[in-house]
Amino acid sequence: MPVMTTPIMSESEVRAAVERELPGVRADLERLVRIPGIAFDGFDHSHVERSAEAVAELLRGCDLDVKIVRRGGQPAVIGKKVAPPGAPTVLLYAHHDVQPVGDRSLWESDPFEPVERDGRLYGRGAADDKAGIMAHVAALRAFGDRLPVGVVLFIEGEEEFGSDSLEQLLEEHREEIASDVIVIADSGNWDIGVPALTTSLRGIVNCFVEVRTLDHAVHSGMFGGAVPDALTTLAKLLATLHDDAGNVAVEGLVGREGASVDYPEDRFRAEAGLGTGVEFIGTGRITDRLWTKPALAVLGIDAPATGEAPNALVPAAKAKLSVRLAPGDDPKKAYAALTAHLEQHAPWGAQVAVTFEHDGDPCVIDATGPMFDAARSAFRTAWDGTDPIDMGVGGSIPFIATFQEMFPRAAILVTGVEDPYSRAHGPNESLHLGEFARVCLAEALLLAKVAAAGANRS
Repeated sequence: MPVMTTPIMSESEVRAAVERELPGVRADLERLVRIPGIAFDGFDHSHVERSAEAVAELLRGCDLDVKIVRRGGQPAVIGKKVAPPGAPTVLLYAHHDVQPVGDRSLWESDPFEPVERDGRLYGRGAADDKAGIMAHVAALRAFGDRLPVGVVLFIEGEEEFGSDSLEQLLEEHREEIASDVIVIADSGNWDIGVPALTTSLRGIVNCFVEVRTLDHAVHSGMFGGAVPDALTTLAKLLATLHDDAGNVAVEGLVGREGASVDYPEDRFRAEAGLGTGVEFIGTGRITDRLWTKPALAVLGIDAPATGEAPNALVPAAKAKLSVRLAPGDDPKKAYAALTAHLEQHAPWGAQVAVTFEHDGDPCVIDATGPMFDAARSAFRTAWDGTDPIDMGVGGSIPFIATFQEMFPRAAILVTGVEDPYSRAHGPNESLHLGEFARVCLAEALLLAKVAAAGANRS
């Protein structure tokens, strides 16, 4: 393999270049945050189109060959710059779509008008994941025409809505996005001031369970006491999903102990916003409960509103369930186990119907080798000597398993801009601007170190 002829920028040069670019990067981040690109059904998807066009313009400004692609879903953006002779190619992933804002009254400012307060930038997508896009852009701008690696940017447009068309897009563009290293900027760091590489993520199964006890509503006085109402029946069924300690009680789900990082309970309580006197659920270390064991939550219930409910027994009630799967579990087997549990525990002979919504694979990453060493070195430098930790994440990024399957020889680095106070997906989502500056520096240093590692291997 030919050896690179373009000198790699020094650490001091990279640091100065990133610092020079940060004001413009922040301004462009704020422009992205103002676009309400929500890929969920029922929202104006013209904003997702606007978001894709804005991202494409940013990548063209970095001298990349750019195209907007889709496969039946929302638009993704691919930008590419061929590697210098002898240099590796790095795939940089992020997504430009965002979560719905929910109840706007819970936001302290307009979710689509970025506002700085106490060193944090507030707005929907400010952290998840438009800052991930801009961290990539910051690194490219810092190098300019001295980029030491080839890059492919893949900026997805429907990650928050389930990435339904992502696998087809990856397969269709497989050859042009094939890379030696994949950086997925959609996770977070361990704490403010402490960087991390994400090395495991839970999978997910979402479904609906409907309980029916009657073919129509009946008078609660005339029939109550002998006839079960559907809401009470549903509540009793949902209560079987956990044991008395709060562990998931569905037989057949995978779970284990052995997380390598401790999570102080007082810190976790504060970050979660747990109410005074409310106890944790489950047993074992906090990190085991979050990373290596299943979790099951009731996300919503369809039932009469309290202000409108008549004195009648409800004939049917429906709940949405979400199961987070431990690494090593299989979503299809997990869904079958959950369905069997719900059907077998139907109270009082009630009719139970389970409907699948979506699922996603968990993953574990073997974070060893020269590219992971390069990443840890870059993080250590950007965070002024603080060593990064390897952490699990309780959330799910199912397409990582797809990347692992499609590009088995690539080193997959899962990074991100979030911290424990970012409130991604919730009201008042925010980005810590100091940490964002470190993330941008770390990514630029990473590209330089990946280039050096690739040159050494050749």
